[in-house]
Amino acid sequence: MSKARLVLLASGSGSIAQAIIDCVASGILDAQIVGLICDKPGAQVLSRAANSSVATFLIPMREDRASWDKELIEKMTSLKPDLVVSAGFMRILSGECVANFRIVNSHPALLPLFPGAHAVRDALAAGATQTGTTIHWVDKGVDTGEIIAQEAVEITPADTEATLHERIKIVERRLYVATLQQLISNLVRS
Repeated sequence: MSKARLVLLASGSGSIAQAIIDCVASGILDAQIVGLICDKPGAQVLSRAANSSVATFLIPMREDRASWDKELIEKMTSLKPDLVVSAGFMRILSGECVANFRIVNSHPALLPLFPGAHAVRDALAAGATQTGTTIHWVDKGVDTGEIIAQEAVEITPADTEATLHERIKIVERRLYVATLQQLISNLVRS
């Protein structure tokens, strides 16, 4: 039986992508990563992927959003993924893209609370006592897709945006891998 084919999407330092790459390499995730697509030249995730022998593809955002969407969809189509894993990819995907692929994402809040790019800052500003992480399907909205898994993280009075985000990332990496294990096993059975 062939392994599930994963494409990773990432924009930044790549700590979530690295956790997934490591779990595939160690056999914790029974999958193969067929490529990592990044939109930011020089992003640390590109060197992390290259150091792990994962093929990388740089598709920088450009002013003509439609041509960027087309290039992204063409690259993803050529890689034939069973599942696309957004691992810190800071772009909203087009309706056409999300209609053509099964895409999962992680978000550093308990959705539907605090959607968008500043979830940790927003939770602190709102005076929340708890936040967390959500793994969800990607749809054409911003963090509005069906929730697959969530786990709470308490907010302490000493938390800053940086310390809270780091504690969320620890939970997020673990929950994302566990959720991917389940999704991959369902893909193999279907």
